[in-house]
Amino acid sequence: MFRFAHPEYLNALYLIPFLILVFWFLSRNRNKILERFADKKLHRVLLPFFSKGKNIIKFSLVMFSIVLLIIAAANPQVGSRIEEVKQTGIEVYILLDVSNSMLAEDIKPNRLEKAKLQISNLINRLRGDRIGVVIFAGEAYVQFPITTDYSAANLFLSAVDNNSVPRQGTAIASAINLADKSFDYSTNTEKVMIIITDGEDHEGDVFEAAENMKNKGIKIYTIGLGSPEGVPIPVYNKGIQTGFKQDREGKTVLTKLDEDILKRIASIAGGKYYRGSNYEDYLEKIYDDLSEIKKAEFGVKKVTDYENRFYYFLFPAILLLIIEFLIPERKSAWVEKIKERLGIT
Repeated sequence: MFRFAHPEYLNALYLIPFLILVFWFLSRNRNKILERFADKKLHRVLLPFFSKGKNIIKFSLVMFSIVLLIIAAANPQVGSRIEEVKQTGIEVYILLDVSNSMLAEDIKPNRLEKAKLQISNLINRLRGDRIGVVIFAGEAYVQFPITTDYSAANLFLSAVDNNSVPRQGTAIASAINLADKSFDYSTNTEKVMIIITDGEDHEGDVFEAAENMKNKGIKIYTIGLGSPEGVPIPVYNKGIQTGFKQDREGKTVLTKLDEDILKRIASIAGGKYYRGSNYEDYLEKIYDDLSEIKKAEFGVKKVTDYENRFYYFLFPAILLLIIEFLIPERKSAWVEKIKERLGIT
């Protein structure tokens, strides 16, 4: 197998045609100036030692060496062997509330963006554990299933906003049941759920769902975001705040953190409850707890071991530059003698 460790460096090869064009333009411009200054037959008298052929050869050597240096910088690699590596870890589903109440700004910049930032930080810390995200409001959807592709996970996470679920509400029970169905039960890995919400549950029997998870040995951790006293939900139009969300009677809607629900869910399912803040990352604390859980094997993946081959291009490039440096710009006497004998002018 073959690849470049830094393929983005190969974009520098687009400079080569430009440099060739500049060289051609300067050479053409120089010849025009000489022709205006003196007759072509006098050029050998005015410039007795200038060698047009050597000038082209030296430039060609420089260009070729630059190409080799760019390829060397991209670091060609050859796959020397393929190894099978056992994958071990746990499975974590994060259940993220994306209802409009998560736009409240008692947690900066708002509850939802703070949660996304903490989830992204957790993903970047994972080593072998599988993670998935379920988003929910009035309904629940799998944003991305259990995976170890952390780059893809971050990409899908970045697309989440309060419009990701069309129907508003806070269906925590539906999110728990969907995550339960989405776990990979073909493996014996430990399974954990982490719910991030303001806790204003409006639909389903969330405690029954938590009891079912307890019976399956699935722990549920909960993180409550917001203020128990209640805060208004800002409304924005093209990035400018135009007021606060109101009900049908024109009164400002207050969204309150319901800690009792979240504490009870965590208690039933053997997890812990954390109240989110602007300053602490509770997902990090939960991950520290999860690191103590026994890891189980859930599969095998093939890993290719690559060896660097940049020096195959670096050394010839240096050699060409040395040759270019050693070639004089003056005409070679022996070449001129041969031309004279052959009658070449």
